[in-house]
Amino acid sequence: MLEGDHDCKPELTNDPSSWEDQHPQCLQDVAKVECLRRKIKYYFMNPCEKYHARGRKPWKLILQIIKIAIITIQLVLFGLSNQMVVTFKDENLMTFKHLFLKDYVDGGIDPYAVYRQADVYDHIEYVIQQYQLLHNITVGNHEYEKKDSVYTPLLVCKDFYRNGTIYPSNETFEIDAHVDTECLRVYPQPVHEALPHFKLDFIRLISVKITFVLKAINLQTVRHRELPDCYDFTLIITFNNQAHSGQIKVDLENEVDINECREWKVTGACKSIYLTVLFDCLIIIMCIISFALCMRSVITGIQLQLVSKPKWFLLKHFGKELLWSDKLEFVSGWYILIIVSDTLTIIGSVLKIEIQTKVLTSYDVCSIFLGTGTMFVWMGVIRYMGYFKKYNILILTLRAAFPNVIRFICCAGIIYLSYCFCGWIVLGPYHEKFRTLNTVSECLFSLINGDDMFSTFKNMKQKNSLVWMFSRVYLYTFVSLFIYMILSLFITLITDTYDTIKQQQQSGTPTSELQKFLSECKDLPNSGVYRLDKNNSCFLNCFINR
Repeated sequence: MLEGDHDCKPELTNDPSSWEDQHPQCLQDVAKVECLRRKIKYYFMNPCEKYHARGRKPWKLILQIIKIAIITIQLVLFGLSNQMVVTFKDENLMTFKHLFLKDYVDGGIDPYAVYRQADVYDHIEYVIQQYQLLHNITVGNHEYEKKDSVYTPLLVCKDFYRNGTIYPSNETFEIDAHVDTECLRVYPQPVHEALPHFKLDFIRLISVKITFVLKAINLQTVRHRELPDCYDFTLIITFNNQAHSGQIKVDLENEVDINECREWKVTGACKSIYLTVLFDCLIIIMCIISFALCMRSVITGIQLQLVSKPKWFLLKHFGKELLWSDKLEFVSGWYILIIVSDTLTIIGSVLKIEIQTKVLTSYDVCSIFLGTGTMFVWMGVIRYMGYFKKYNILILTLRAAFPNVIRFICCAGIIYLSYCFCGWIVLGPYHEKFRTLNTVSECLFSLINGDDMFSTFKNMKQKNSLVWMFSRVYLYTFVSLFIYMILSLFITLITDTYDTIKQQQQSGTPTSELQKFLSECKDLPNSGVYRLDKNNSCFLNCFINR
């Protein structure tokens, strides 16, 4: 019996009138509580139970299954198209290295560099000559950039200190730290002497950069019935002499801009393009419907949470307030996840349509939206699997362990960062994996997972015995602390939560005030009490008369 209902218990008296006539308000309160209990229980039913309770078709479940299928197909088609773009970029980068870098070899272990002054001039002249002879040597459809019918020139720029005299033998130097830049323009036609009046002072030289732009069209998409893209390749070849160590490293960077072709005509592919656009429009419509249905369910849950305020039933009938954990039960995180997924998919589909019609060329942005949206829509299916006890234990374990996991990660993260900073500053000069904070973090995370452990120990340079001994203490303590202690404690944390949830499921006892409140409702879904008709206004009255 509810604690707050002690005044509504029938008493033994000699009054011939019935107890119902004496306590009409008590009957009304009990009816309200039972009405609300059924309404909340119906809200938490799974689609099959709702079908038996009111004959309601599981439209959201059917829609999510169809949406998963078509969104996955959309992602695969876009992925294949994006793969052609990535392949075209990578192959062009390799082509440019073979065309413009003298004696370039694929997969070389040693860095591509020059060590003599004559070699520096030879490599620069080689780049310019290959640029001027591009039409005669390339097997692709590469072309020079034109602006107003004038070819864009190749730029050879050298950065050097304004003034400097260095005498290593006397251990003296004088340097002006200001950096000056001089550039030389070279046009592709006609072919002429590569470097007239171009001299380098290697004592003051910082770097030489050769910059030029080439254009190309990706024709392989035509075979897949897609409109080709026009590419602008901005090539930057850098001769890096910042260290003045006697080694000038040579690097080729390729900055790619994808543009809409100004004039194009493709026969035999338009129908396929329009069908793909219609398919994307269908996905947008389905995501909008899914968004509306899930948003309606979220609003319904919020309304139920507002109706079941502590002052209305728990505080009045149980003498307890509704906890935040119980309040959050009314706002389903799965619906929020599906709403976010639908929003991302709609934005990604719009971008995909604009890419296919060549209005935009933002492949990377579209990939992020479509990829994240597809990931969330697949994760949203776990909600429906959670209605089965054997599958639901995973979800309950993750949800119950999440607060403790966050606290544990915060504490472990502080120790992890301390090792990152220490390893970077001490071992960085002697180990390639500790040169930057990013590589240090990646290396330590790999060690936690038992990956690449031997090479991390082996590749430590033994130039300084003190640092070498410190590295051994550093690595052994990190591995022992994180693998044998922190990682084991983390697994134990999850395991204990799993055992607790499993015991609760086996015992069947309610674990929250909300579940205790709902457990008093013994009406089955097919009992008929949940159906709405004209004569049954319980679900309406419990809102109006509260």
